[in-house]
Amino acid sequence: MTEVFLCAHRRTPVGRHGGSLAMVRPDDIAAHVIDGLLNLHPGLKVDEVIFGCANQAGEDNRNVARMAVLLSQLPETVPAMTVNRLCASGLDAVIAGARAVRDGADVVIAGGVESMSRAPYVMGKADTAFARDQKLQDTTIGWRFINDRIAQAFGIEAMPETAENVAAERDISRVDQDGYALRSQSRYDAGWHAADILPVTISGKKGDTVVSTDEHPRATSLDRLAALPAPFRKGGTVTAGNAAGINDGAAAVILASAAGVRAQGLVPLARIGRAASAGVPPRIMGIGPLAAVEKLVARGVRAPGETDVIELNEAFAAQVLACTRGWGMADDDARVNAKGGGISMGHPLGMSGARIAGTAARRLAESGGKTALVTLCVGVGQGVALELLAV
Repeated sequence: MTEVFLCAHRRTPVGRHGGSLAMVRPDDIAAHVIDGLLNLHPGLKVDEVIFGCANQAGEDNRNVARMAVLLSQLPETVPAMTVNRLCASGLDAVIAGARAVRDGADVVIAGGVESMSRAPYVMGKADTAFARDQKLQDTTIGWRFINDRIAQAFGIEAMPETAENVAAERDISRVDQDGYALRSQSRYDAGWHAADILPVTISGKKGDTVVSTDEHPRATSLDRLAALPAPFRKGGTVTAGNAAGINDGAAAVILASAAGVRAQGLVPLARIGRAASAGVPPRIMGIGPLAAVEKLVARGVRAPGETDVIELNEAFAAQVLACTRGWGMADDDARVNAKGGGISMGHPLGMSGARIAGTAARRLAESGGKTALVTLCVGVGQGVALELLAV
């Protein structure tokens, strides 16, 4: 089988909802990270671009990957496609890019983008002539244009409610969730992440503003976290402090064959291994990584407890703890999200999978370890997992 190498990772800062990146279109920030990789490797010849994006209802419509190519330094002859598996879209772009290399491409840029701040309101067409009951739907996150059959069969619980379900079924306490959230904030390493960040320049009436740091991390304590309300369920445990943010950003990586690495002078960080996806009940979507990783292990991939580096999306602390405990790992295992995660950094849906793939590859290269695991839960009940191998 053709070897695929992950050779570079660049990303924007992660912007807070309504923060600095809210003024930038998603196709523009996607083009920005593509150009960042091209500037890192002048003359890079790219066979294809693949991006993940979860919304696609606004400025990211009509194949945002292709729009980003046209806005970037790449020639218009480079094809592009957008993939959507909600929260795992960016990781699926990496997986699809690796498959493209295995099918004969030499260099693919794969990534993800999301502007949750700029997600539009949308309105469906009337069912009857002259109807006055059309409703605006907020596309930022969650359900919209619900199929009644889906609602009856599976329910339509919001993401925080699914985390409450996981916490209740897996006996994960508020104290443990807040403890994990504090560790995520404490582990966030701004200096380490700075090496991957491409500053974004935003022009305004008062001049240019340069955004160069992640906006979501915040100082907190167990007392502050404990004081936050749990608004999603009476007697609940899920709060704004132990959940990921609603954010903006883009990330991309270079994937290359061995021939592409040699011809274009690339430096591999990791090799792409096997990938798997799985479906789980939508009401407990947070356990998706358990099912996806179980498939990987059945195919011969190392179990999480034997893996050197793990990047697991932090949609909710309850979801992370359900997964790590399911793998027989300690709540504070140092291999998991050692430089912070979605709770501290934020979770721009389409971006996150590509971001954690790049983070895992760099951590693996720097640590001298042998294997890494990248995995995410997915709204509506799925999980995706990818194995990375040392070069």
